Amino acid sequence: MIGVNVQNNESIDKALRRFKKKYERSGILKEFKKRAFFTKPSIQKRLSRMKSIRRQMRATEEQE
Repeated sequence: MIGVNVQNNESIDKALRRFKKKYERSGILKEFKKRAFFTKPSIQKRLSRMKSIRRQMRATEEQE
């Protein structure tokens, strides 16, 4: 559970901004989207392979 203590003389906007940062860093939304639907293991392997290929291509492009 994520919580933010609002300090004296602190605006709500500032506290909300701090909450949003904590929320994004914790990865709750990413985890929720991941669990929203089922992907077959074969598709997960294929996606991870494609992702690693893209990562390698970017790395080689940066070196050149």
